[in-house]
Amino acid sequence: MRDHRPSLLPPWLTWALALALLGNGASSQAEPSYYLVTVYDGAGEMNVDFRYWTVDPQRGRTRVWPEIGLGYGVTRRWYTELFVSYVGERPENVRTESVNWQNDLLLTEGQYPFDLALHSNLALNKGPGSGRLLEFGPALQTEFGRTQVNTNLFWERSLQTERASRTQLKYQWQVAQHWRPGLHPGWMGFGELGPWDDFSPRRQQSHRQGPMVKGSLALGSGQELRYHLGYLIGKAYGSKANMLTLRLQYVF
Repeated sequence: MRDHRPSLLPPWLTWALALALLGNGASSQAEPSYYLVTVYDGAGEMNVDFRYWTVDPQRGRTRVWPEIGLGYGVTRRWYTELFVSYVGERPENVRTESVNWQNDLLLTEGQYPFDLALHSNLALNKGPGSGRLLEFGPALQTEFGRTQVNTNLFWERSLQTERASRTQLKYQWQVAQHWRPGLHPGWMGFGELGPWDDFSPRRQQSHRQGPMVKGSLALGSGQELRYHLGYLIGKAYGSKANMLTLRLQYVF
């Protein structure tokens, strides 16, 4: 994360492309933030990425979202990943929901007390309401002694052109303690605020938070298993619901 070599893709160019795409938008409803986007250095690393989360509403049926992807650290500043997202009421009857292309560009590398990245994810939805969906925004990470703090703010917009749209705004945050090797407990929160320029009424917003734990296990020969687990309580889709979020990465 502290290397000052230039990126193969200038950050300003990626930002400009994202803004150009945004101009083609249509309607959109913000999805829950299923996992925390982090700023990290993984140059030359490839990983098999498995994500799994559930939304258990107070009223209604539980929904599960497994994802599987392949990621690669192109440079110390650029991480890219292709992954497929599934959705269903039970793990055994999920259907394909979207194909996604994620890119994270590190904009700062040690010149400030924090690290700043630009996150983007382009989703091609396959199910009902199919179309393209763009998510992008800043991901911030800093440390206070052994405490790591992440704060992310993302905009989300449909790229369909059939009808007018409103860009949605959502956030993520996490505070984690580097307690011992392979075990970092903490607290995290996700939320959706509604249209970015005119927030939804409080009762229609979604906010949830809860305990989390993350860490890694060295497997030898440059291989590693990373994990992130959290359980959040609050609201999703504007209704009371609890959420389980799990991410496993096999790095090689």
